[in-house]
Amino acid sequence: MRNPWLAIDASTEPAQRARELRHAWERFIVGDRVESVRTPIVDSWRRSVGAGVDPSRDGSAPLVADDDEAAARWEVHPLVSTAPLIRECMAGIADDAAHLMVISDADGTLLWLEGAPRVRLSAANSMNFAVGALWSEGGAGTNAIGTALAADHAVQVFAAEHFNEVVQDWTCAAAPVHDPETGAVLGIIDLTSRMSTVHPHSFAVAVATAGAVEAHLRVSMHERDLRMRSRYYHLVETGRDPRALVMESGRVIASRPEGWTGAERLQLPRWGGAFTLPSGAHAFAEPLDREGAYLVRRLEHGPGMEPGMIDLHLLVREPVMAIGGRSIALRRRQAEILALLCLKPEGYTTEDLGTDLYGEEASNSSVRGEVSRLRKLGVPISTEPYRLTVPVESDACRVQAMLRRGAVREAAEHYTGPLLPLSDAPGVVRHRDELDGWLRHAVMTGGDREALWAWVQSPAGSDDMNAWKHALSRLDFKDPRRSQAAAQLGRLREYGA
Repeated sequence: MRNPWLAIDASTEPAQRARELRHAWERFIVGDRVESVRTPIVDSWRRSVGAGVDPSRDGSAPLVADDDEAAARWEVHPLVSTAPLIRECMAGIADDAAHLMVISDADGTLLWLEGAPRVRLSAANSMNFAVGALWSEGGAGTNAIGTALAADHAVQVFAAEHFNEVVQDWTCAAAPVHDPETGAVLGIIDLTSRMSTVHPHSFAVAVATAGAVEAHLRVSMHERDLRMRSRYYHLVETGRDPRALVMESGRVIASRPEGWTGAERLQLPRWGGAFTLPSGAHAFAEPLDREGAYLVRRLEHGPGMEPGMIDLHLLVREPVMAIGGRSIALRRRQAEILALLCLKPEGYTTEDLGTDLYGEEASNSSVRGEVSRLRKLGVPISTEPYRLTVPVESDACRVQAMLRRGAVREAAEHYTGPLLPLSDAPGVVRHRDELDGWLRHAVMTGGDREALWAWVQSPAGSDDMNAWKHALSRLDFKDPRRSQAAAQLGRLREYGA
């Protein structure tokens, strides 16, 4: 049986097939029934009609990102590191048959394009096939990139199989690339050429290249797993409660005892915290680092009833700890130790904790005394290395988790103030400056005016003149917040902030 995703093979006469397809396309456009076109193409034509795509030469793929924005998106795209591999796999056919090598994101926006300059220029001029253009089916009708995205399947599209008439002088073959961590489509790899230079093996090359890229990503994933196990497996081994090391996607990469989570993939709470396992048992997910690892522990009594659970409020001037149903106001040094242990779950030696608390004047006996006083309050801290041995939630760690996930607006809205603003402990100052800087950079560069507004409303951002200027420039002319922004800028200029 012929492969329904393949348009041209070695036995096909391209010119004759192009004429047949043009006749079928013309019948479809006027509402007649067509029978000589592959099912995936007819299905795509129907989706294109439903999306309101203009099939005439007046229609073309819209530009949704200028060169700078497209370059910025490509710079952080998961496939950017695989470009050399893609080039190596596809360069032979691209050079021999004058094909363009293309990568789009999961929306169909072209982010990377290489090939012969004359072919690039022709593609850009004739059908807006250029970096920053949207080649989803909704943007450009039936085409290999858009149809591969819509069907989540590799496909070759030839001549008048393209829904938009302006694209029918071209042919393309594309294949989706999936994230081995989540299974989601990361983007599309595509080979595009003039119809006259169609190559019978372009489909196979696109499929093979996507497979090679996915294999490369799987190796990278396993290497990351090894790093996470090496860095954090001691946290899984310690304690009497069942524990697991889980990636942000919910994939379990280590557990003790083996299989206690009841599933290989868990539905973690978005920012960490208490949740329910598939078995119905209660558990707690603690974010560990920027690479998206969580330490998951089983709770015997459920959320809010676990006697050893700790909830810390650290983004305030008067820090508070909730533990065992009690709310305890913390002295400065107690809050500093708890903040440091919370933000460094792998733990501290006495010397390192002393340095982060006192700087060069650190005294081991002072550190041990402060730790002992916390233990008397009921805080379970292990012997050296010092670690909190029960699940811990904190407002600071939640903001970190939001930033790791790219939830900049939520992070800004939850950022009630700097970390322990009255502390001068070196380690706290370092973490405070890092969190402030991370959030400020995210809101200033993220393009979300609501996130930016939340930042300037926070204690840390209220005197940030550049942020206020940026906020004023982003607000709509009729937005009532413009007057507040202008007034605050005037005050900051007057007092030289």
